[in-house]
Formats: sequence, structure tokens, C-alpha cells
Amino acid sequence: MSIVPADAIGKSQPTTAADTVIRVEDIHKYYEMGETRVHALRGVSVTISQGEFVAIMGASGSGKSTFMNILGCLDRPTSGRYLLEGVDVSRHDKQALASIRNSKIGFVFQGFNLLARTTALENTELPTIYTKITASERRRRASDALALVGLADRAEHFPSQMSGGQQQRVAIARALVNRPSILLADEPTGNLDSRTSVEIMQIFQDLNDNGLTIVLVTHEHDVAQFAKRVLVFRDGKIRKDHPIMNRPKAIEVLKTLPAVED
Repeated sequence: MSIVPADAIGKSQPTTAADTVIRVEDIHKYYEMGETRVHALRGVSVTISQGEFVAIMGASGSGKSTFMNILGCLDRPTSGRYLLEGVDVSRHDKQALASIRNSKIGFVFQGFNLLARTTALENTELPTIYTKITASERRRRASDALALVGLADRAEHFPSQMSGGQQQRVAIARALVNRPSILLADEPTGNLDSRTSVEIMQIFQDLNDNGLTIVLVTHEHDVAQFAKRVLVFRDGKIRKDHPIMNRPKAIEVLKTLPAVED
């Protein structure tokens, strides 16, 4: 499957490692659970540059999901700062955070979250409803996004007519339709078989090669190896932060795996 040039996802400028997209400074997050106070994040600081592909790993309760929710503007830190493209969004209200999520961040989840009675094209189009673009432009962007993930010929199919891998591709297209600067993926291969997982990672690698910044949560080392950098969380802190040396190309790994019916 080929990926179209970067301008299809709104990337008109070349990327450089010096461009900081995400800067987290001494983030703490507390949750009140009855009479118990849970310290989910304990002074996390990290910088992610434009064009990076970062995998986040850690056991259940390590803080990785809380961290991802803050990056995605789904939650706010109790203390510390989160700068997204240079803007401190740590204290934005819910309406401002919703606007940022819709314009700057694309989300991909483990469970696909597609509407069952809605076609692939209509599912992909959904995030554009909250923008000011015309109906024809919404349809064009959705079509482009489906083509980007290799599903131009499945635009009128319903989720029940598609495999799990195809449904996840629709979910990725939906995440891309508003041309975000960051793609956040939470266990995107968790419901997929081994070959289909690698196919999804090929899409992510191709998108990243075209300049899209990707942050992915996974518990699978076989999935994390396709990223460029790994953050390992434990007890609310980043315990390891290292690049992946000699990372495999998903397209080459696919050549070694048996084909399955799509």
C-alpha cells in the first residue's frame, strides 16, 4: 500500500528536529478516589519535536494513559505546564481544549469507535462537522484521507462489511481528516492479528516519514520497535527515554509474514 505525499495531510512545510511540538514541564496529576489521593504522574518532563515517532510503554497504573490524556487535551495536569506548539494549554477551559483537540490532534483508539450504520466515508467525515469548511470540502477531505490509508475503494462500505484492519484504517483516516499536527494512538493494534498490526504500523511509519508527529501507547514490544523513540513509564515517572537503533521497516517485515484474507 502506498502513501500519498505529505500535503494531503496538511503538511506544506519541511520538518526539522529543532521544531518542538510538545513540551511537558514538571507535570503532576492527582486523582481523588474516595478518601484516597492517587498520584498518577510525579514530575514528568519531556520534549517531543516535530516529525518524531514516540512509543510510550509501561505496566497498568504506570501513568502512561494519564500522560496520553493530558497530551490529547482530554485532561489537565494538577500542576506543571504543557506547551503544545509553544502555547501553554495547561489551564485552558473545556471549550478551548475541545477546539485544540479538533484542530491540532488526531486520535486513534484500540476499539475503532466507528458508527455501525455509517459508511467509511461518513465515519471519516465526522470530525469535519465541527469545522467551518463547506460540505463539499468535508467530503473531499474525507475521500483524500481514505485514499491515504488505502481504502478509496471502500468508501461506501459499512463497518460490518470490513475487516478489523480495514476498520482501523478508517479510524486512522478519521483522525487525519482535519489535518492535525499530532497523531495520538492508544493501543491501535490491540484488537488486530500480527500481520494486520504490522500493516497498521506501516501506515504510521509512512505518515511519519511524511512529517506527521506520532505518539503511540502500546504494551507490545513488537509494536514499539517500529517507532523512533521509546518512553517507559513506571510509578508515574519516565524511567527510560531512548531512541530505537536500527528500527525495522514495517514494509520489509510484512514480506516475511504469511498473507491473510483482508
